[in-house]
Amino acid sequence: MWRDRLTRGLALRLCLLLTALCVCLHVYLELGERRGAPSPLTLGRPTQTSQVLLDSEARKLGAADPMERRVGAEDRAVKRRVSYVRTPKKDSVIGKTVGWEEPSTCCPPLRPNRKSARWHIELEPWASDSHSLEEEARRFLSYITTPQVFCAPPSPESPVVQGGQEGPEGRWAVCLDSRYSLAQRIHIQHCRVYSLGLGMEDKTLERSLARAGCEVHCFDPSLRQAHLQESDMWLHRLSVDWRDPNPAIHAQRQHSNTKKLATILNDFGHRQVDVLKADMESAEWKILENLVLEGVLSSVGQLLLEIHLHWAGFEVGGDDPSVVRYWFSLLKELERAHFRLFHYHSDPAKPRLFLHRNVLNATSAYTLGWVNTQWRP
Repeated sequence: MWRDRLTRGLALRLCLLLTALCVCLHVYLELGERRGAPSPLTLGRPTQTSQVLLDSEARKLGAADPMERRVGAEDRAVKRRVSYVRTPKKDSVIGKTVGWEEPSTCCPPLRPNRKSARWHIELEPWASDSHSLEEEARRFLSYITTPQVFCAPPSPESPVVQGGQEGPEGRWAVCLDSRYSLAQRIHIQHCRVYSLGLGMEDKTLERSLARAGCEVHCFDPSLRQAHLQESDMWLHRLSVDWRDPNPAIHAQRQHSNTKKLATILNDFGHRQVDVLKADMESAEWKILENLVLEGVLSSVGQLLLEIHLHWAGFEVGGDDPSVVRYWFSLLKELERAHFRLFHYHSDPAKPRLFLHRNVLNATSAYTLGWVNTQWRP
């Protein structure tokens, strides 16, 4: 009798224990499913808020069938959500190529004012519909012989005299007007001059600026030594080019004496040049193009340049009207960079040649001077 009671009691206790275990296991599994459950949108069951958004998207789609509108709206919502997740990186080449619109970031770029390099200059419209050489030459010659700003002549007590012996103001001239900074920079002896040339050219202006206290650097690839100091001027065995030597060719890298102006400025640790004088014997057009495309002109206060018109110049191609249009477009790029013509000089001793012919009685060489009206050293 007592054995039957003991057996029934053990069976009852075992059933209660198993029931408790089952309840605990059920609760544990249910809680685990709730923690790891995906969002309603992922399961295809939108919430009340997302339902309103999907309905609005469906109305925009304009489909006739409500279910079709619902499916189309869901597809657009998913695509929109994915597009924000897979937006290309900032400055990505692929993103720029296909034109994706990138979301704004929290922080501005490190150098927001840095100018990116350009690939070509902006060509000006043709001077006439006929694209004739005479019309292009007439516009170009009128442009280089019409000063855009007036610079007061230097006073007799000025420490700077204009260079050259031709004409009342000389072949080379700087603008010492008080509206611009060169006169003040000379007064405090904190000016820098770069002179780019070849061979035995006149150095009157450079010597005058050096005596006035300017730091003058003359670049000539014909020098025997790499660097010399002469008459308060630095002479460097370098020439400015519109390209750097190929770094992959050891001979060019080791023995080359031509570099771009931006590279020379970086090598010398110079950020600005008050006066840049250049007489590059027909290489001036490609050098000027390089200065425009790389944004180096913003570091120059005044540009003194001799241009040669008897032929197109190194690596300048096209027929004669196209060449003159290219010349004119380069000078207009100077104007867009806030440079204004203040001086021009025509050498009467030069032959009357304009692209190998006599056009409008123009000489083959002109010396021009521009001042950067927005330059603030």
